[in-house]
Amino acid sequence: MRVFITIVILFAVAIGLAVGARFNPGNVVFFYPPYRIDMSLNLFLALALALFMVLYTIMNAIRSTQQMPQRVAAYRREKREREGNRALRDSLKALFEGRFGHAEKAASRASESEENAGLSALIAARATHRMNQTERRDAWLSRVQDPALKTARLMTAIELSTDEHDPASALEAVRELNSSGTRHIHALRLALKANQRAKDWPEVLRLVRLLDKRNALHPALSRRLRELAYEDLLSTQAHDAESIRRVWSAIPAEDRLQPYVAVRAAKAFNAKGLHDEARSVVEKALAIDWDERLVRVYGDSAAAEGSAALLAQIEHCEQWSKAHPTDPELALTLGTLCLRQKLWGKAQRHLEQSLSQAIDMDTVRQAHLKLAQLHEALNQTDQAASHYRQCALATIL
Repeated sequence: MRVFITIVILFAVAIGLAVGARFNPGNVVFFYPPYRIDMSLNLFLALALALFMVLYTIMNAIRSTQQMPQRVAAYRREKREREGNRALRDSLKALFEGRFGHAEKAASRASESEENAGLSALIAARATHRMNQTERRDAWLSRVQDPALKTARLMTAIELSTDEHDPASALEAVRELNSSGTRHIHALRLALKANQRAKDWPEVLRLVRLLDKRNALHPALSRRLRELAYEDLLSTQAHDAESIRRVWSAIPAEDRLQPYVAVRAAKAFNAKGLHDEARSVVEKALAIDWDERLVRVYGDSAAAEGSAALLAQIEHCEQWSKAHPTDPELALTLGTLCLRQKLWGKAQRHLEQSLSQAIDMDTVRQAHLKLAQLHEALNQTDQAASHYRQCALATIL
């Protein structure tokens, strides 16, 4: 339809020009003594149009000749960009395919383009890292000088250093990244991994709390990392009574009530002879969540014979047994406490109850051992020997 309309317009113009030229009596005279040139107005207009076309063509040719170097340069630049973009795509494809040598070569070609130099260097760094070429990897990373790619370079350096088990380099990159004010989820995850490798457990706990607030860490992983951190803080770093008290006071109140934290703290307190603190830790934790591990460590923190604290322990266990009558670990702990208080009848009853309900071999062994000690204290040598034998068998099994 558009072509048809164009043809109609051209025909209309041609007809208009023909009619106008036929009925145009105008005349043009050029006079320069002694010369005189006469021509019709139509011829003058035709010559003027032809002259304009010739001059336009000549000027256009001159302008095109002057612009030829720029056009050649632009063509070459566009060609390099096309080749660089093609090489960049090839390098990404080879990297994802696991052909790391091809990825580095393609990235090297892509780096010839100024716009692709930074990204291609990052791709080449990842490829050489996969080939265990540490020096070439660092050289590629050092070539990333574009300020816009600083975060990408640091994130790549953190990830690759962490993967290489080089926490010192990873943490240095983390500090540089944090100094620029850039913090996002993946950076926190990488920093967490690097600090875990470096065994900086206080920093691990801080990062775990940050990631938990953003729901960026799986609960099981968060729990395991907290366990590892508190295990180190409460065992490795707690060298004396004062240091363990200092470590314990620095733990948040909600974490102190977690069974795995309370168990390790109670063990640490017991190891330093701080049985009162251990009992307090276990009692507060058990008031929130029942856990057999807490019950066992509660028995390990038994107070002195005849003391009010030991009687309070027995009373607590009896209260707990009403809510957990079939718990073998609680029965074993209650029997152990009664044995320490020399309540022979109650001790034997609870220990035999634990033995009848226990499945775990360690609980069975402990119950036989305590019963053997009980019968030995009562001069019942045959029963004591029998339980000692059962304890030995349970240890072998």
